[in-house]
Amino acid sequence: MPETIKEQTVEQLGGPSSVLARQRRDHAEMDRLMDRCQTLADGDDRERILQETVQLVFSHAFAEETVLWPMVRRSVEGGHELTSRVEEEHQQINDLVADIERLGPGSSEREEKVRRVFALIRQDIRDEEDVVLPRLQEALPAAQLRRLGTAWDTVRRSAPTHPHPVIPRRPPGNAVLGVPLGLYDRMRDAFGLSTSMGAAKKVFTGLAAVLVLVAAVAMRRSRR
Repeated sequence: MPETIKEQTVEQLGGPSSVLARQRRDHAEMDRLMDRCQTLADGDDRERILQETVQLVFSHAFAEETVLWPMVRRSVEGGHELTSRVEEEHQQINDLVADIERLGPGSSEREEKVRRVFALIRQDIRDEEDVVLPRLQEALPAAQLRRLGTAWDTVRRSAPTHPHPVIPRRPPGNAVLGVPLGLYDRMRDAFGLSTSMGAAKKVFTGLAAVLVLVAAVAMRRSRR
């Protein structure tokens, strides 16, 4: 069994720009934010840290699903099964965070969901660092891991930062929908806008639906 990436040096992971090193840095930041959130009482600071956690988790997961997991499925024996398990965890996290954003701060139901989603995020980190990513490390040379890291980081910087039920877990649908919804989320984050911007979200979701239709037509024509 290959060694967990948690215990390896940056050089062993392929250098600081390798997708493995980038993944581990994000995971460490998620752990730090969750630990910080759990030490704070209800209030503005705790809500800010919780939102930072959500934004990081969703942009990170979107980049995985768009760039990283397709490579695992192509390069790693049993890659489809490995990524399916992680995608199921991502969907559970998506559903829980959608509930958390809907519920008001301080409610017992919301706090229980926060505890559950933090536990799921930590389980997801362990599954990735101990199982999926070491298999990818075995399959790819360091130079390719660095190129993959650059692509992953580019997608992550413009990815959605909140849950959206319309986004599928796999390309091409997630890549197409991620463009307008990522813009919508980052506008909302930048201006501290409410998660219930119904009119704006309908516009961006409508645009996303048009983009999906265009992509589907283009794919059908390319197969002729």
